[in-house]
Amino acid sequence: MHYNILSELKNAVRVKKDKITFPYSKMDFAILKKLAENGYVKSVEKETVGRKNIIGVRVSHGAKATSVNDFSIKSKPSRHTYVDYRSLNTVRSGHGLSMLSTSQGIMTGKEARKNKIGGEYLFEIW
Repeated sequence: MHYNILSELKNAVRVKKDKITFPYSKMDFAILKKLAENGYVKSVEKETVGRKNIIGVRVSHGAKATSVNDFSIKSKPSRHTYVDYRSLNTVRSGHGLSMLSTSQGIMTGKEARKNKIGGEYLFEIW
């Protein structure tokens, strides 16, 4: 689940780890791809070890790189939160990123506003 990915990513940035791995799922892979597009991780690759698929993530460090300082989970398994595109606001005055699960796949808040699509509000990261 993406809850575990976010906490492990935050911890890896803090201890300056170069690479971390996660069990493969389509949703986690899509979320990590969006984080890579926005500079929160360097790269994301699907790897096969034996008969199992894993996700390899290269963590970005440094002052120029956008790193994971903290995150806030908005939609949990016990309580799902849905939003329309009009109620999406910027995260940390534009210094953060919101992630949604929409009918057209995983999108950032900015992409969802541009395409006028709402969905399940997964988390905010900054």
